[in-house]
Amino acid sequence: MNCMALPAPLSGKELSTLLDDALAGYRLSVAEAASLFKVKGRDVWRVAAAADEQRARRVGDVVTYVRNQNINVTNLCINSCGFCGFSRKPGDTDAYYHSSDTVKKKAAEALARDVTEICTVSGLHPDFDAGSYLQILECIREGAPGVHIHASNPMEVAYGAKKSGISTREMLSLMKDAGLGSLCGTAAEILVDDVRKVICPGKISSQEWERIIREAHDLGIRTTATIMYGHCETEEDRAQHLGILRRIQDDTGGFTEFVPLSFIHYRTPLYRKGAARAGATGREDLLMVAVSRLFLDNIPHIQVSWVKLGLKMAQVGLLAGGDDIGGTMFEESISKGAGASGTDYLDPAEMKRVVEDAGRTLRRRTTLYSILPGA
Repeated sequence: MNCMALPAPLSGKELSTLLDDALAGYRLSVAEAASLFKVKGRDVWRVAAAADEQRARRVGDVVTYVRNQNINVTNLCINSCGFCGFSRKPGDTDAYYHSSDTVKKKAAEALARDVTEICTVSGLHPDFDAGSYLQILECIREGAPGVHIHASNPMEVAYGAKKSGISTREMLSLMKDAGLGSLCGTAAEILVDDVRKVICPGKISSQEWERIIREAHDLGIRTTATIMYGHCETEEDRAQHLGILRRIQDDTGGFTEFVPLSFIHYRTPLYRKGAARAGATGREDLLMVAVSRLFLDNIPHIQVSWVKLGLKMAQVGLLAGGDDIGGTMFEESISKGAGASGTDYLDPAEMKRVVEDAGRTLRRRTTLYSILPGA
């Protein structure tokens, strides 16, 4: 939905020059990133090979993973995002809301599974305010003392702050005091407001998402960075999104990783009404990983999400610039709600099998990318 003049496709010589320059330290422009997203045929492998070389130079041959568990406290949500098959409204037969005792129990179960991270993102419950989000953090901390809490996102921060009449900065500070270890960089989707008006009109603007992320970084709260692609955005929109992330990272250094999230379309309103296509193709998935590696020269880690891509495509992503395979999960509801299958748990033994088959070494990490000894 970007109205910029569209560049002509890259010739073979132009592509070679651009990839050589990128490997020599040249910083790609947003327009050049958009051109790389459009590459087809054998040139796709050239982009992937350059990205894999960049990966080897930046982070070496180790592929990391985190032993984590998701806790989605509720699927009740005031929003009706077109890409979401997870949210429910009051009165829906499959709506749920976990009590504090249930959250503590789930956190304790996660601790018993030797996780180092508990991740929680939920629907925007009609009755939630700042205190609700703080209570969730406190319950997790009580149920799993010492486990890193990777929770919420800028949308939830804005929602809780508004409901309680406080600033988002104050909300973040309260969350940090309550045990928040890092903030999820989700709710970004595509940071182009014309696209957001189609896929998630009830969500915060691109500018507000960026402001809250910067506030978090300023408070010492690290975050992930994400993109959700493959619905109704253009290659230019994807590149513009990456440009915003790179600019933030230049200023704050607060992103731990970049996580491309391929749109799962099956049960989403956006797809069912014909406003989105049937997700990204394999070519697009591969190029998203590769172009991100080449463009985001200040974010060291690029995750290939087995939940979104499937394990085989995730393995291919490791050959195109990816260096992290995500988490064990144990419990996953959001992608499953959109129609994905096999999203609940990935055994590290299976991760090791596919990583070693790709010629790499698997190591276990913390949320903030410290390698765990003996893992």
